[in-house]
Amino acid sequence: MTLIMLVCAAAALVALAPLLATWLGPRAGWPLAAGLAACTAGAVAVWNTGPLEQSVPWIPSLDVSFSLRMDGLGLLFTLLVLGVGAVVMLYSASYITEDRPRSYYTLMVLFAASMLALVLADDLIVLFVAWELTTLCSYLLILRSGPDATGPATRTLLVTAMGGLSLLAAVALIVVETGTTNLSAALADDAWSTDPTFATAAAVLVAVAALTKSAQFPFHAWLPDAMVAPAPVSAYLHAAAMVKAGIYLLLRFADAASASSAWPVLLIGLGCVTTIMGGVFALQRTDIKELLAYSTVSQLGLLVVIIGVGGSHAMLAACVHVVAHALFKSAGFMYVGLIERRAGTRDIRELHGLARAMPWTSLMLALAAISMAGVPPLLGFVSKELILDAGIDARGWVALAGIGFAAVFTVAYSARLLVHTFPGTAMRLGGTGGTVSMATAVSISAVLGTVLGFGAPLLDGVVRPAAAAASGEPLQQIPDVYLWHGFTPALGVSLTILALGALLVVLRRQVGEALDRPLFPGTGVGAVERVHRGVVVAGRRVGDLTRNDEPAFHLAVPIVLIAGAGLAAAVATGGWRSGAPASEPVDAGILLLVAVGVAAVVASRSRMGAVIAAGIVGFSVALWFFELGAADVALTQLLVEFLTVVIIVMVLRRLPRSFRPRSPRSRAATGAVAVAGGVAATVATLALTGREDLSPAGEYYLREAEAETGGSNIVNTILVDFRALDTFGELVVLAMAGLAMSVLLRSRRALDGGPVTIDHTALDDSPDNVVFLRTLARVLVPAMAGFSLYALLRGHDAPGGGFISALIGAAAVAAAYLSASSDRWTTRRLPYLAIAGSGVLLAAVVGFVGLVDGSFLTPIPFEVLGTKVSSALLFDLGVYLAVFGVVLAAISLLGQPAGEADETDDAPLTEVTR
Repeated sequence: MTLIMLVCAAAALVALAPLLATWLGPRAGWPLAAGLAACTAGAVAVWNTGPLEQSVPWIPSLDVSFSLRMDGLGLLFTLLVLGVGAVVMLYSASYITEDRPRSYYTLMVLFAASMLALVLADDLIVLFVAWELTTLCSYLLILRSGPDATGPATRTLLVTAMGGLSLLAAVALIVVETGTTNLSAALADDAWSTDPTFATAAAVLVAVAALTKSAQFPFHAWLPDAMVAPAPVSAYLHAAAMVKAGIYLLLRFADAASASSAWPVLLIGLGCVTTIMGGVFALQRTDIKELLAYSTVSQLGLLVVIIGVGGSHAMLAACVHVVAHALFKSAGFMYVGLIERRAGTRDIRELHGLARAMPWTSLMLALAAISMAGVPPLLGFVSKELILDAGIDARGWVALAGIGFAAVFTVAYSARLLVHTFPGTAMRLGGTGGTVSMATAVSISAVLGTVLGFGAPLLDGVVRPAAAAASGEPLQQIPDVYLWHGFTPALGVSLTILALGALLVVLRRQVGEALDRPLFPGTGVGAVERVHRGVVVAGRRVGDLTRNDEPAFHLAVPIVLIAGAGLAAAVATGGWRSGAPASEPVDAGILLLVAVGVAAVVASRSRMGAVIAAGIVGFSVALWFFELGAADVALTQLLVEFLTVVIIVMVLRRLPRSFRPRSPRSRAATGAVAVAGGVAATVATLALTGREDLSPAGEYYLREAEAETGGSNIVNTILVDFRALDTFGELVVLAMAGLAMSVLLRSRRALDGGPVTIDHTALDDSPDNVVFLRTLARVLVPAMAGFSLYALLRGHDAPGGGFISALIGAAAVAAAYLSASSDRWTTRRLPYLAIAGSGVLLAAVVGFVGLVDGSFLTPIPFEVLGTKVSSALLFDLGVYLAVFGVVLAAISLLGQPAGEADETDDAPLTEVTR
């Protein structure tokens, strides 16, 4: 087992999750739990046998690699992510009631894989990508929880995404300052100690990112708000794993960022506020899940404080408390889900006699609550003693005061879980059917917290290396972990805390009355919502400054800017360059055609006439490309022009026939802008490209393309070999455009102005009018489809390729549509969005295959029946599917009868062959 294999195994579980959920339903949690448990064992094997560092080139041109490294800190969080994940999957097998919970299991395992990549990442770019994936998974898991989850999911995304932007800024700053994206090298760079400005800026940015993820003041509101998510999501993401991503980030950067004096001030200050505030809010809550949510905020604040204290002892305390918190809090949230399932409520005012009604699981909750309160001999006591001891050793009295007050509240709200729900007569509960694995999962977490309290030295092999990695100290200087610390000042403080907490429990009625009121004029959720609304309103007001439905208004801005840039370039270069090739007579003839077409567009009073005239311009330009020898570009222009005319006509048939009359002044202004843009483009072209010599890049492509790629079509090799990443980005944009178009036309029934018809003439007889086209299409459409495939296969060596062949295929569909006897002919039965999406997915898969031979999207040569081909052909197939799917979407949605944008036509695609 290697680190790459470990991450790939987690990714394989993501791919298997929807299949298992389809076949097994909720019981898919069992094999997924086994898979995550196997990955946990694999992580231990890697730690024991190595290698502990692996790197695969990802973007070599930017020196970015998919680098993984497992040190003690990475091991700790890897075991946490995979181990707790396995327990939660076991719990989910009984908790989930959906017949086919594909999205649930896929997102949960994707989150586990993203967290695994995050804690093992040794490259800043990989770290950031994994960080954002966890944010996205959290948002989607909350969003799928029900109709009431939209608001909480959006607010959670806004806050955590803001933290992502802060991390992005930190990554950019660190890479620029240190000159590397390698995380280990960047953290070891001397810039942290020699450049205080950089150290402070980077430390603050990293801290803000971590504080948003770990729900620290003033970003704390999202975590209680996210409790609308189901219990296993809360147990895994919002208690044991996702919120720990922020803690991991703080621990990972602690040694380097501590060079800035702002680091401890920020962490200790905000951590103290958060841990005390969370404890007070927890005492106000009567909903057990909300109580646990605010207790999570408080416990995370405690971790932030002790990380801010710094030093090897503090890091050890933080690492032990990370384990303790994950165990008692996951047990608590899973218990809440079990109670909700059986009792139908989470309100402690309605729960009673649970110790008699559910003796075993109540005992497990008691163990978790006692550990959370820091009562010996559980693991929570061990971690609390270490935290107090570290605070006393560092003489951080502010931090120690904050920790002490928070710990008192912790004892009080931990007891609140028990004293309000355990005593009394046993309440009637629902059946126990299907809750066995839920109780088992709760028991695993609670019992581990107990066993590891007695057997604290068992953690030495994990937490001591983690503390060494976080503090930068040698392993020998990290103390051992044990239950009994002796009669120390920390023990005295701990006993005082327990006594004061017990006093609050005894006085719980008076405490409840004192806290039964708003403590602040507003709420955190309200503040987030006001900020959200303010941003939306501000954006709308800024948009109002330029809001206009006239296309000319929006086109004028880029045209004027381009014109200005072009003229500036001409002036800067001293006019057009000498050596420009002489024009041929045929060029003048084609230019005359273009000029005639432009003049016709300007003079046209009808929309259809303008489209026809614009077509003259487009086809003339395509002819010009052919004359200049650019066959690929000419063919692309020709096909795009044909499809553009078809699609524009589909739009125009729902619009008025003529343009709206415009004033002479308006026509003069737009004409002046157009002429200025044309003149500037001409001058800039002559100034910047008026030369015969090839650029160095062009010479390189001509000289090396065939040798390096095996293809002789330079244009295609640039698109799918040399610049495949650019092409992939364009595919994603194209697919998103198709999706946006589909959503717009479906939701608004856009362009529903009624078809343009010509009554009482021979042209009104549609079936007779298309006899010629229908007869021709019987031969033309299959021929175009065949030629589309041929153009795809030959693209590496001759004019063709994925883009051109997709346009040919789409042109075949357009021909079939035009030859149909009615506009009720449709292609909507074809899954156009799925086709486009599969193209992007195929291109991405081919890109990841390239990692085998160096980097993302590297072409891999292979043989098929003795013929040498390249993985670039499969990438080109992805291009084909994406382009074809988007054009198909346009024809399908725009080509339907007016007002039927949401209906499905049953007319088969093969009508033209009848």
